Amino acid sequence: MVGGNLVINNPDKQKDAGIYYCLASNNYGMVRSTEATLSFGYLDPFPPEERPEVRVKEGKGMVLLCDPPYHFPDDLSYRWLLNEFPVFITMDKRRFVSQTNGNLYIANVEASDRGNYSCFVSSPSITKSVFSKFIPLIPLPERITKPYPADIVVQFKDVYALMGQNVTLECFALGNPVPDIRWRKVLEPMPSTAEISTSGAVLKIFNIQLEDEGTYECEAENIRGKDKHQARIYVQAFPEWVEHINDTEVDIGSDLYWPCVATGKPIPTIRWLKNGYSYHRGELRLYDVTFENAGMYQCIAENTHGAIYANAELKILALAPTFEMNPMKKKILAAKGGRVLIECKPKAAPKPKFLWSKGTERLVNSSRMLIWEDGSLEINNITRNDGGIYTCFVENNKGKANSSGTLVITDPTRIILAPINVDITVGENATMQCAASFDPALDLTFVWSFNGYVIDFNKENIHYQRNFMVRVLSLILLTSQQPLCVSTATAITIIIYMRVRNRQKVFISLLVLTVIFLTLSKNGQP
Repeated sequence: MVGGNLVINNPDKQKDAGIYYCLASNNYGMVRSTEATLSFGYLDPFPPEERPEVRVKEGKGMVLLCDPPYHFPDDLSYRWLLNEFPVFITMDKRRFVSQTNGNLYIANVEASDRGNYSCFVSSPSITKSVFSKFIPLIPLPERITKPYPADIVVQFKDVYALMGQNVTLECFALGNPVPDIRWRKVLEPMPSTAEISTSGAVLKIFNIQLEDEGTYECEAENIRGKDKHQARIYVQAFPEWVEHINDTEVDIGSDLYWPCVATGKPIPTIRWLKNGYSYHRGELRLYDVTFENAGMYQCIAENTHGAIYANAELKILALAPTFEMNPMKKKILAAKGGRVLIECKPKAAPKPKFLWSKGTERLVNSSRMLIWEDGSLEINNITRNDGGIYTCFVENNKGKANSSGTLVITDPTRIILAPINVDITVGENATMQCAASFDPALDLTFVWSFNGYVIDFNKENIHYQRNFMVRVLSLILLTSQQPLCVSTATAITIIIYMRVRNRQKVFISLLVLTVIFLTLSKNGQP
């Protein structure tokens, strides 16, 4: 171990090959790393036995088998030597070396093909190459070479590809004359990233995507006939998170559903680790949690292409109620005839029971009063008698607490001078007035908006001025929009429509005035 890293000196295949993962732990729990597989690459030599000679009539097709030795991994590359190293066969329309099995294919043999052939195999993973014993090829002269139809001998199989990978399909045919090879995707256009090479024998699709899935066909044809071959590409995907777990706090005794969802192809399976050890498969639901449920959890989504990990800590909370961090407001304002919501938000685990009182009177749900699930108290159709001291009492199995606040009832704000609708011409000035009566304990502010946008009188003083009125200067044409107006007990909203004339056209725009009260301070700023 070097700083958390695992170093293996002089690794041995028998002792050290296998799957490794790292465990990291502290006082809060333990997590496991993603898995790493240690493998040993190898490429054995070819057998020492001599290879028999091959005799073929000129004009006929033939195949020289490579039969590569045992190896790992499978990422071999193949070439063929002719007579001596380093003279390699050049692939063309007539000759093809398959990178799937290493075989050498000649569509029709010529006298110039006479020689000794050796399969040369390289492993890029371990930078090693080996070659076979030489195979003598002896073309047999023919007075007249007979033509024969295309015969596809290199046939690609169904392929399962990972999205984003490059895919290679091979197709080669024997025949005299040498067949032409064509590719297509059945019933669909070829992918834009497709590329045909090696005289038509190889189709490569780069960065393959899900839409590239389908059936592909190669067709070989010469003057004597044609041959076709089809197979399918299935495009699959590495797991990817749709929703994963995050650090979570839950109250003791409560239930927890911890969603962990991943997409991929094939559809990933879900398994769980707790503190580094196998814990569960599929959905995770915990009921009536205890401190034993606390710890480090890992959700693992995996399919045939790999796995992804999401880590999170689960904390179990158990504490007596306290208002230290979030006490009730000392003074709450409400307008006569309106509605108020008094919040009660202690910190407590498990969730406490809530009780409310006004003075010494215990409050219960009624037509005007409602205690919400979260403990908040709602009062509707407020009267002067609703003013007073309200106390929220909370209790759980760890303890109890309370917090109080005073509800102050104010006179409602009323518009006593309302703006009226205006009919003006472009380029003219317009003035709209507004005045309101309000409780003297309150600060009052006027908010004007135009077509849904609040007017900033500091930035738009070229077009607007105000004291208790608003003046529109040198009106310009603006497109009307639908307003969204909300009226509450602490605010009054008035809509004023302006009809703007421009030659023969009439445009309807609007101004919205909202009157609100703010605080119990004097000379407060809006």
